[in-house]
Amino acid sequence: MSGWLSLVHFQRPQWLWALLLLPLLWTVWGLRRRRQDWRDVVDPHLLQVLLVPARGHAWLRLASMSVAVLLAVLALAGPGWRKAPQPLLQARMPLVIALDLSSSIATPDLPPSRLAQARAKLDSLLQQRDGEVALVAWAEDAYTVAPLTADAANVALFLDALAPDVMPVDGHRADRAITHAAGLLRQAGFERGRILLLAADANVQSRAIAAATAAAGYQVSVLGLGTPEGATYRDGGGALRVSRRNDAALRALAAAGQGRYATLTIDDSDLALLGATAAEGVETTEEPGGAPAWLDQGYWLLLPLLLVAAFAFRRGAPLLALPLLLWVMPVAPAQAADSPWLRPDQQAQKQLERGVEAYRRGDYEAAAEAFAAAGERGAEAQYNLGNALARKGRYEDALKAYDRALAQAPAMEDALANRQVVEAAMRRQPPQGGAGQSGDAGRQGQGKPEDEAGQGEGEGGQDAPPQSAQDGAGGSRPPQDRPDEAARDEDPAAAQARQEQADREQSERMRQAMERDAGAQEEAEARAPAPGDPRERERRQAHEAWLQRVPDDPGGLLRAKFQLEHERRRKEGR
Repeated sequence: MSGWLSLVHFQRPQWLWALLLLPLLWTVWGLRRRRQDWRDVVDPHLLQVLLVPARGHAWLRLASMSVAVLLAVLALAGPGWRKAPQPLLQARMPLVIALDLSSSIATPDLPPSRLAQARAKLDSLLQQRDGEVALVAWAEDAYTVAPLTADAANVALFLDALAPDVMPVDGHRADRAITHAAGLLRQAGFERGRILLLAADANVQSRAIAAATAAAGYQVSVLGLGTPEGATYRDGGGALRVSRRNDAALRALAAAGQGRYATLTIDDSDLALLGATAAEGVETTEEPGGAPAWLDQGYWLLLPLLLVAAFAFRRGAPLLALPLLLWVMPVAPAQAADSPWLRPDQQAQKQLERGVEAYRRGDYEAAAEAFAAAGERGAEAQYNLGNALARKGRYEDALKAYDRALAQAPAMEDALANRQVVEAAMRRQPPQGGAGQSGDAGRQGQGKPEDEAGQGEGEGGQDAPPQSAQDGAGGSRPPQDRPDEAARDEDPAAAQARQEQADREQSERMRQAMERDAGAQEEAEARAPAPGDPRERERRQAHEAWLQRVPDDPGGLLRAKFQLEHERRRKEGR
């Protein structure tokens, strides 16, 4: 018994005190059993004949209630007989790398240059680093290249863009680099962290800043670039200067920052000396795999508890309690179109397909409703909605739908072309006449704007929306615009026949467009030229020639970013 109990661990053992309710329950039940009010008025020898003997299942009710209380208390105590490994909690120390990008970084004493060697060293560091890391570039001032992130590979993408020409002003202010790096750590909420400074020299002010930074909990280490002999380089003004690695100043800076100092080497011994690849801090747990924790298995006791509780009720009581349970249960809101078997994007696709089918049948009202319901499909659904509304004559609503499509996909040429067609139709359409006009007048003035160039096929299979007029006595519309004046005096019957012919032609074009779009993917694959096709080779060559005209400037984005930051700081007087 003791061996079995040693395998069970209670996460909330205070609930076990509630087991004292069991003796209390038994005592109350025993007192009620012994209480006989008829003993005071009836003789004992007559009472045995008058009273109905107690039924034997009374003990069963007491036992069931006792078991229910026992199971409930044990479930609340949180029993556990299994352990699960937990992740190791370690005090991670983030690292901020501050790289000198002054003009002296181009000094060739480390062939091919200090910058190339620094890039290679940082790439090796980022590949081995598994904690939070940030990158700062500094010269006269310091700027953030990449904020603190656990994705070191993302920081490595900026290495090729690092060059002296991205800095707004040339200079050598290591103190500002340390201050900026400490600010990144502080803003991210870290009380402890590391700063790795890559430089060939350090000014006097940087030592005091490093000491204050170390006192705040941020360790400052230094990786020396260059050689003691140095080499010549050209500064920002074009003058020749000599840059040498100042080991004494860099070592003093590292000592003030309570960090370490190392010089750049070909292998990773310098990184090992600095401890830059390790993300763990001083305070870590002793077990490398993490201490296992007990799993709360108390929910398994709820099933037998419900079964026992059902027997404890009086006859019919569970059925009476069901309406109460249904009343207190939360009701999940659901839309009429919700389906338990389809995701929202699948439901939107279904609506889009229904809209295309309705459009092909000529039921533009149903098509517009379906496309509106498929709003989650984005620009495609809005574009098709605009086509359906345009076919219904609702030009203003169609323009709004096209605008929403273009807002989500500015490069959608079909939506832009159809929008222009609808705008042209609205310009040719005069204001509506009065409601009292006859239907004949309205029909006599029906017409469509001429099909304009640029009509495209939509993703849902729609051509540019034909600008049809509304039927009925909604007011007369102008006949089709024609360059010759003789068309205005055309016979009404001839105009009606010409209008019907234009309608048939437009419907035929729409049907052909729908058929082409239904197999657009297969046709595109069939029309795709083979790899050895001369047209494909010409297209590829033209594309490569166009790419070659794009300037190769990986640091353009950083240059613009740093320049804007520099202007902002200058306006603030910093």
